[in-house]
Amino acid sequence: MRNWKDAWLATIAISISESPDLYRLGMSDRHLNRAMDTVATYLLSFGYRLAYGGDLRQGGFTERLFELASRYDRAPQSGGRPAVTDYLPWPTCSSLSREEYLQISNSLGNTGELRCLAQNGTVLENFDFPNVPLTDQYAIASSLTAMRQTMLHETSARVVLGGRVEGYSGSMPGIAEEALLTLQAGRPLYILGGFGGCSRDIAESLGLVAPLYDPPRSSWDGHETFVKYGIDSLRNGLTYEENYTLAKTPHIRQAVALVLRGLDRASLTPLDPS
Repeated sequence: MRNWKDAWLATIAISISESPDLYRLGMSDRHLNRAMDTVATYLLSFGYRLAYGGDLRQGGFTERLFELASRYDRAPQSGGRPAVTDYLPWPTCSSLSREEYLQISNSLGNTGELRCLAQNGTVLENFDFPNVPLTDQYAIASSLTAMRQTMLHETSARVVLGGRVEGYSGSMPGIAEEALLTLQAGRPLYILGGFGGCSRDIAESLGLVAPLYDPPRSSWDGHETFVKYGIDSLRNGLTYEENYTLAKTPHIRQAVALVLRGLDRASLTPLDPS
């Protein structure tokens, strides 16, 4: 049986969403969008595949990732595998019509793919799209957790950046749960805390950066679960000092250089077509 390093050697999960701290840090949404574009562009250009779990909002991060992936047609080198995979949780899939799904999926060509997941996280190859929004909050939260567990099994490392700390639909903020699952599994985790948000809070809990607020923000669900983890738990190929820098730098190119360095040291190499 192949392990996760063998089976998904080239796939890096990206966790990026809005940050409530941008203006406090002297930034704007434009800086966050540019940071996401830079992270994705460099990883794609170095030959990594990307995985993202999100919805299909117009102008959202999913759309931006697919647009970036369209510039890197690596089908001849990757055996036809798409550069970006978007995992759609059951609440998103259940609200789609078959026509909507096919229209979006067909528009991606060979550069990206959508993976619809059932409530338990299994991939739905063929099913009738009910086109009925899911409203049960427990079902929504459990579906999101299942999606993130499926992504964990099909990716080899995760990069986190930004992240909302309120108004989330799961049992905890999405980036927090994705980071926690990565830590629990002992997979490489790269925390870019320079743009604030949930990623910054996690970095604070791990002792990587000083608190942005006094007293520190700790009101979101699940925050206390990160206290037992430390820098050694990241297992990302970076030294202590490099992780300190990664967690606080607002310079995205510096952060990306560190991520690439860590991936190389962790032997998570880009896709090998052989």
